[in-house]
Amino acid sequence: MRLFSCPSCGLTVFFENRHCTRCGMRLGYAAGEDRVVALVEGDGPVCTDVERGAQYRFCANAAYDACNWVVPAESTARFCLACRHNRTVPTLDDPANLARWQVLEEAKHRLIYTLLRLGLPMADRRERPLDGLVFDFLADLPDGERVMTGHADGVVTIALREADDVERERMRVGMGEYYRTVLGHFRHETGHYFWDVLVRDGGMLDDFRALFGDERAEYGAALRRHYEVGPPYDWQERHVSAYATMHPWEDFAESWAHYLHMVDTLETGASYGLSTAPHVVEPQALSAVLDFDPFGGAPFEKLSGAWLAMTSLLNSLNRAMGVREVYPFVLTAPVLGKMAFIHRLVGMNRRR
Repeated sequence: MRLFSCPSCGLTVFFENRHCTRCGMRLGYAAGEDRVVALVEGDGPVCTDVERGAQYRFCANAAYDACNWVVPAESTARFCLACRHNRTVPTLDDPANLARWQVLEEAKHRLIYTLLRLGLPMADRRERPLDGLVFDFLADLPDGERVMTGHADGVVTIALREADDVERERMRVGMGEYYRTVLGHFRHETGHYFWDVLVRDGGMLDDFRALFGDERAEYGAALRRHYEVGPPYDWQERHVSAYATMHPWEDFAESWAHYLHMVDTLETGASYGLSTAPHVVEPQALSAVLDFDPFGGAPFEKLSGAWLAMTSLLNSLNRAMGVREVYPFVLTAPVLGKMAFIHRLVGMNRRR
């Protein structure tokens, strides 16, 4: 995520800011132009951009403080490019539901930002009624039945309890996971959607199977085996996480999530002018100057080299503060090969 500035006064602002803390201007994100706009509000819903004079309306979800994206005033759409992918939201007259949904929306907007920057095709249900990308944000049922986060035929379901920090940490520890975040769930589950779109429907099955294995292996049996037996003892040699060993679909989704972690975090580092060049004895020297756009089609080797250096820095900073590593993953050559395949898929399907 890159840094933005207030068009009215130049103060650095962040992606989720609703107002500038210096000049007080109302801020919104214009996704079609990839810029933050400072807006003068009128008597009605139409606001005027102080920089270019363009007119916008806020997404309908701004009324719930769940979105700060705008749509052109002449558009008939009620929802922005991110929120038009929502299919189901929880009952919002419950304050707890509303607070958790706002957390999910913040993560979802960051996800959609990344997918738009990558130029990936994202049809909604108006464009593809049977399998367009939509999100269901669901609370557990009153009878105690728990909603399961997952994906099926373009529908990404996110359990509302994932927005509860305590509950999410309890599940992370209970399931023996290194990492469990709301944004991570969005990235992983959309990996399943893009497997359908870019691999299955994109004629890339043979290339996929050569790296990830045969996805025709029965999923239910693989799931049971994973939770009964656990991952192979040497899983870190070929997989980015223990969960990735469960089935080729999960291996792809986990690798996809880590690819999105990489490009988005590298853009953040580049926005701050970050460079890392620690003095390390060869052949393990780390060197990365983030002077390129991670979304601009750079060779994968350049991305991965910068990412390995950045994660070393991030982990070292966390250790210096006495907290858990921010990126506790080992990216072996086979894992990087899978991420390179995803980088190639993205390049092949990028909308110019």
